[in-house]
Amino acid sequence: MKINNLKYSAWLLIGVVFAFSTSRDNTIQHASTAFTTDNIGNIYLINHDELLKYTPDGKLFRRYSNLRLGNISSIDATNLLKPLLFYKDYQQLVFLDNQLTENSAPISLEKLGYEQTELACSSANNSFWIYSKQNNEVIRFDETSRKLVNTGNLKQLLKENIEPNYMIEHNGHLFLNSPEQGIFEFDMFGAYVRTIAIKQLKQFQVDESIIFYVQHGNFCNYHYGIFEEKCSKPLPENCLEVRYSNKYYTLRYADSLVSGKILAEKKSN
Repeated sequence: MKINNLKYSAWLLIGVVFAFSTSRDNTIQHASTAFTTDNIGNIYLINHDELLKYTPDGKLFRRYSNLRLGNISSIDATNLLKPLLFYKDYQQLVFLDNQLTENSAPISLEKLGYEQTELACSSANNSFWIYSKQNNEVIRFDETSRKLVNTGNLKQLLKENIEPNYMIEHNGHLFLNSPEQGIFEFDMFGAYVRTIAIKQLKQFQVDESIIFYVQHGNFCNYHYGIFEEKCSKPLPENCLEVRYSNKYYTLRYADSLVSGKILAEKKSN
C-alpha cells in the first residue's frame, strides 16, 4: 500500500535513514526524571520539583517550581500555550502558559472526588483527562473541571488486569498505555476503539496515524492504519529516550539531553 503522507515519510527517515548527530553541540548538561517537547521543538525537562524550558537549540528559556506541591510527576506540552503539570503525590494539576507562569489556581483532584489518580494529560479545548485507579476508569473534564465523559471500569470492559503508566491525546483520540497488554485507544466520548499490540513501553509519541517509541535500544515507528512497523539501527549507547518535533530531535541520557536538527533529507516516492 502506497502512503502519501509527508510526516510519515519524515518519521521513517528519522527512524531508518538519519544518523543522529553525535557532536553534542546542543547538550543540556542536566539530569532529568522526565522530559517532553512541544510541536515547535521546545524542550521541557523535569528535575524532581523543577521544570526547565529550553529552546530547540538547547538554550535555557524559563524555570518553574512550586515547592508546596512536591515533585512533578509528568508534563504534557501538547498545547504549547498551556502545558499541563501533574503532581501525583498531592493529586494536583497545574496549567502554565508559554512563559511557565501559572495559568490559574492548581486543580485539586481530591476535591473533585478522585483520590487515586495515577495519570493525567491534556485534551482539546483546554480540557483534560485523568486515569483514576479508584474505579479503574479514564475521565475527561472540561476547562472548568466539570466531568464530561468516562470510560467506566476498564478492567471489566477490557477483561484485563491493566496497570497503565502513560497516556496522551492526539487528533481526538486518547492513547492509554498498559505495558503488559499494549496501547488502548479511545475516542473523545470515552468509547473503546481498539488495542494496539505494542508492549513493554514506558511512553511514546503519536503523530497522525503513527506511534513512535524506543524499544530494545532501537527507535521504532508503527503505522497503526496499515499495521506496519519499522525500526532504526541501534540508538547511541546509553540513550534512554528520543523525541522529534519541528525537524529537531532530542535524545535523553541519564545526565543530559542532546538536541539538534535533522542533518539530511530524502525525498519519498
